[in-house]
Amino acid sequence: MLVSINWLKRYIDLENISTEELAEKITKSGIEVDGIEYIAEKSTDVVVGYVDSCEQHPNADKLNLCQVDIGEPEKLQIICGAPNIAQGQKVAVAKPGAVLPGNFKIKKVKLRGVESNGMICSLGELGIDEKYVPKDAADGIFVFPQEVTVGESVEDLLNLNDAVLEFDLTPNRSDALSMLGVAYEVAAILDKEINLPDIQIEELQEDAGDYVSVEIEDKGLNPYYGAFLVKDIKVAPSPLWMSNYLMAAGIRPINNVVDITNYVLLEYGQPLHAFDYEKLATGKVKIRRAAAGEKLVTLDGEERTLSENNLVITDGTQPIALAGVMGGASTEVTDQTTTVLLEAAYFDPFSVRATVKETGLRSESSTRFEKGIDPNRVREAGRRACQLLQQYAGGTVLANPVEVDQLDRSEKKVSMETEEINKRLGTAISAEEISRILSKLRFEFDLDGNTFNVHIPTRRQDITIFEDMLEEIARIYGYDNLPFTLPAGESSAGSLTNRQQLRRKMKQYLEGAGLSETITYSLTSTANVKRLISPDITEQRPVPVQLSMPMSEDHKYLRLSLLPELLGTVAYNLARNQNDLAYYEHGSVFLTDEEQLTSQPNEQTRLAGALTGNWVNHPWQQEKKEVDFFVAKGILEGLFEHLQVPVEFQQAKLPEMHPGRTAIVKAAGKVVGFLGQVHPALAKEMDLKETYVFDINMEEVFNSRGNKPSYQPVPKYPSVSRDIAFILDENVFAGDVRKTIEQAGAPLVKRVEIFDVYQGENVPEGKKSIAYSLLYQDPEKTLKDEEVEESYQSIVATVNQQYGAFVRS
Repeated sequence: MLVSINWLKRYIDLENISTEELAEKITKSGIEVDGIEYIAEKSTDVVVGYVDSCEQHPNADKLNLCQVDIGEPEKLQIICGAPNIAQGQKVAVAKPGAVLPGNFKIKKVKLRGVESNGMICSLGELGIDEKYVPKDAADGIFVFPQEVTVGESVEDLLNLNDAVLEFDLTPNRSDALSMLGVAYEVAAILDKEINLPDIQIEELQEDAGDYVSVEIEDKGLNPYYGAFLVKDIKVAPSPLWMSNYLMAAGIRPINNVVDITNYVLLEYGQPLHAFDYEKLATGKVKIRRAAAGEKLVTLDGEERTLSENNLVITDGTQPIALAGVMGGASTEVTDQTTTVLLEAAYFDPFSVRATVKETGLRSESSTRFEKGIDPNRVREAGRRACQLLQQYAGGTVLANPVEVDQLDRSEKKVSMETEEINKRLGTAISAEEISRILSKLRFEFDLDGNTFNVHIPTRRQDITIFEDMLEEIARIYGYDNLPFTLPAGESSAGSLTNRQQLRRKMKQYLEGAGLSETITYSLTSTANVKRLISPDITEQRPVPVQLSMPMSEDHKYLRLSLLPELLGTVAYNLARNQNDLAYYEHGSVFLTDEEQLTSQPNEQTRLAGALTGNWVNHPWQQEKKEVDFFVAKGILEGLFEHLQVPVEFQQAKLPEMHPGRTAIVKAAGKVVGFLGQVHPALAKEMDLKETYVFDINMEEVFNSRGNKPSYQPVPKYPSVSRDIAFILDENVFAGDVRKTIEQAGAPLVKRVEIFDVYQGENVPEGKKSIAYSLLYQDPEKTLKDEEVEESYQSIVATVNQQYGAFVRS
C-alpha cells in the first residue's frame, strides 16, 4: 500500500510532524513502513506560464518560438520543441536560474541563432516517474487546466512536495488498504481528530429502479449489490489534485469517471466499477455463476474462458464483468459515455480468490475483496463516487439506487479485564488509560467495573478474540513502554538433552569433514516424490501426502526423501560453475500408510548428503582426489565412530542407484539407510555429474546409541602394529574378513584397517590380495612379542579356516 502524505493530510493534521518521524511511529505501532519515496527532487523557480504566442522558429522546422507570460512585467522568449505546445496554454516554466531535478540548471542560451530564456517543462523533467505520467502528457509538455493562476509555483499544483510511505502489510490488516483506514491508524497513534468526507448529493426525483433491475442467483457469494445511476456525464480529464494523488499511489490517471472509481477504491478500500449504461443489452443486471466455457473479454483486452467457479456480472444474458476482479471491455466507459451505471458490491472473498487463482488475473479490486472489505462502507463508497461524479463529471444522480441487500453488518464483541491485560503484558496500565486507548482507536465500549466490553467496528475484521484486543492495547500503549520482566518462580540452568547433544556432534563432525548444511523445501513434485527412497522406508509402503492447496506443481507433496530436493540444489550450483560440492541436510520426511488422511503423518528425522567433483584438490602439490564411493562411505564411518554407534555396510541394488556402487547401512542389526552413486541415467536427467549420496534414519541411529558414556582412558602402554595380506576369492567381502580378524584378535586387537587391494601379476586368477593393518594394545601392560605373535597366528588360522585364504608372501 502506497500512502501519500499530502493525501493523508486531507483527513488528519500532520503539520507538526516530519515524514520520517511519522514513518517511525507507524512502524513501532505494528505496521512496517518499508520505505519513503519522494515524488520529485526539489526544484526551484518553476512557475505557471501562459503561452501568449507560439510561432515556428525562423531557422528550425521542429522548434517553436514562444512568448510566455509568467506574471512578471516582461514576458520570456522561450524556444520549445514539444509537439503539443500551442498558443493559449498554461504550462510549467523554469525561469532562467531555476534548478530542476538532477541539479539541472536553466540558463539563457541561443538555439539556432535565437535567444531562449527559460524552459517549458514536461512532467518527466520535473521528476515524475514516466509510468505515472498521464497518456496525454507522455509525449510532450504538461498543460495545466485554465483555472490555475499565472506566476504561481507549480510545486503544490503538481504535488511535487509530496512523500509516499510504502506499507508492508500483514494479511490480517486489510483495513490499512485504504486511506481512511490509514487515517484511523495514524489518528490513534498521534491522538488526532479525523476529518471524514462529508457526502452531500443532489439527487433527481427519478428512481434508478425505472432504468435498471438487479437479480442475484447466489446471495451467499454476493450478499450486497448496489446499482447507482448517474446521467449527463461529461468524460474529461480528472481534476489536477485527484490525478496527483492517484499518481502518488501508483495509478496512472485515465479520465474523470475511471479516476473517481479508483480514487474511492483507495480512499474507502471499496472496489467500484463503472459500466457504460447505454452499452447494456437490457435494463437488467444479473449476478450468477459462469457457464463452463463461457467467454469474456476483460478490460485488458484478453479473452477469458470461464468456468462454473467464476462469479460474473451479466446484462441478463452475456457476462459484462468478472465479479470482484475486472470489468469487461464491452461496457467500458469511453469519451462518448453519457450515462454510468456504478456498481458497489460485496463479493465473497473465497469466490474471488478462486477466480484469481484460476485466471491468474489479479487487480487492486481483487486484492481487497480477497482480504475482506468493510460491509459498512460498501454503500457509502458508492455514494461518495456519485458525489464526485456530480462535482467533477457534471453528472446528475438518480434517487434510490437499486439494491439487493442481505449483508451482515453486525459488530463483534470482545470482553477484557484490566487485571488480565496487565498480567499478560507485565504492565500496570490503569482502566482510565485503557479507556483512552480505546477512544484513540475509535472503538466503542461499555465499562463494567474493570471489565471492558468492546464493540469492534466492522472495518477491523482482524479483531475477534481477547488476544487481538490485547495486541491493540499493547501497540497503542507503545511496545517501547512495556517493562522488562523475568519469569517468576524457581529456575535452573538450562542444558541440552542427550538428543540435542548428539545432533550437535553430528553437525560439527560433518562440517569439520567439509560438508555444508543446506535447507530445502519439505514439499516436492509428482516426479520426485517416489525417488531415492531409503529401503527402510520403502518396506513400510508409505503413501505420499498430497496438499489440498499446493502453492505450485513443484511443491505438491510432502517429501518421503530428502535427496531429490538436495540433488536439485547440487544441479542448481553445477549450472553456475560450482563444480566441487559437498552438502548435507538434517530434516524431516513425512510417512503415512493412509490413502485418506485421518491423522497427521509421522515425521521421521533423517540425514542426507550429496557429493560431487573433487574431494581433494591441491594444485601446488599436484594432488587431486575425486569423490567416489569410498569417500562417501568414509564420511559415514567417521560419523558413526564419532557418535560411537557401530554400523555395518552391505552391498545392495536399489532403484535409481548405480548397481555396483551402492550399499545399505545397518545399525543394531536394522537397516537405517543407504549410500552410493546416483544412477548415471538419473544423473543425466537431473543435469548432474558423477554424484554420490547417502540417506540415514538418524532417529534409529540415536536410539541405538542410547545414553552411553563417551569417556575412554588415555592408553598408558605402547601399541604394536602388524600388517597382513591375505589372498582371497574375489567374491569374498573385505569387510567380512575384517570382522573375523576383530573377533579372532580380541581383546588385544583394538583396530583393523584395510589399506590395500591388489589383483594382477603374482595373484592367481579369480583371487585378490587384501592388506590389513592391525593395532595391538593392552591397557594393563606392555605387550611382549610372543603374545602378539600368538594372536597373529590365531588370526591367520581362523581366516584360513573360514575363507580358504592364505597369507601373501
